[in-house]
Amino acid sequence: MQEVKVVPNEFSFSAAISACEKCEQWQQALCLLASMHEAEVLPSVVAYSAAISACEKNWQWQQALGVLAGMQQAGLVPTVVTYNAAISACEKGRQWQQGLGLLMLMQNAKLESTIVTFTAAISSCEKARLWRCALSLLEAMLDQDLAPNVMA
Repeated sequence: MQEVKVVPNEFSFSAAISACEKCEQWQQALCLLASMHEAEVLPSVVAYSAAISACEKNWQWQQALGVLAGMQQAGLVPTVVTYNAAISACEKGRQWQQGLGLLMLMQNAKLESTIVTFTAAISSCEKARLWRCALSLLEAMLDQDLAPNVMA
C-alpha cells in the first residue's frame, strides 16, 4: 500500500488555531502560528485573528498585541474581527489606553466599528472609572446607528 503524506496548508493551520482558541489553549495557538512560518505556509488574516482571539479569551493582552504587531509587520491588514479581538484583550487586561488607541487606528483605517467594538471599549472605560469617556463612546455608537445592548 502506498503511503500518502498530508501537507498542512493555511486552512488546516487556521482551523487548528481556531480550535485552540475554543479550547483555551492560547500557547498552543501561538505555537501553531509560529510553526506556519517553519512549514513555509504564509499565515492569513484569519490565522492571525484566531490567534489574537485565543489570547483574548485567556486574558493575554500583551500576547494579543504582539500577534497584531506581527501581523502588520507581515504586511497584512487587520479586519474588524482582528481589531475587536485585540480591543477585547485590552479590556480584559485593563489596558484602556491601548484599547482606545486600537479603536482610533481602526477608525483611521476606515473600518466600521461594531457593537462588539464599542462594548469592549466602553467596558474598558468603565473598569478605569472613566465615565465621561464611556459616555462619549456610547454617543459615538448611537451616532453610527448601533443600538446598545445589555453589555454596553
